[in-house]
Amino acid sequence: MTSNADPGPSSGNGSAGVSGPTQSLWLRLLALSSAAGGAAIILAGLPALLLNGPDGVVSSTLGGLLVMAFFAISLLVGHFVGRNNPSGAIGMFVATYFVKVVGFAVVLFLIGAPAWLHGRWFLIGAVATVVLWQAAELYGFSKARLQIYNDPVKEADDD
Repeated sequence: MTSNADPGPSSGNGSAGVSGPTQSLWLRLLALSSAAGGAAIILAGLPALLLNGPDGVVSSTLGGLLVMAFFAISLLVGHFVGRNNPSGAIGMFVATYFVKVVGFAVVLFLIGAPAWLHGRWFLIGAVATVVLWQAAELYGFSKARLQIYNDPVKEADDD
């Protein structure tokens, strides 16, 4: 069977080569997600400033920073454990999640809420940061190149 389709433009002069897996996936995700979290803190802080002044901004910022710390710990664990034991990273995620939830809950209950804290802005800052952080992580994962197979390295033949 033959085709009468136009072959189209020729490719460039250089070879494309083979790309490997994304280097430092977890740190790249941390940087991307932190930028998105920072944007969420700013977006939540602007109306908080207009409606409740400096206390509103501090409250929304603290909510956002708490979320960022919570998620950043997981990405750092993924980076450090995943370098040496990629298959063990998931187990460490689960253990870290448990420690984080209990740890953050204990800290929040021990410290309590100061009188100046606006609970509404704290929640808005936290939710905005979760949404933008997760969106950035999804985007980062969608662009990551994960090596699925352990392809052997081929030696060049000297003919």
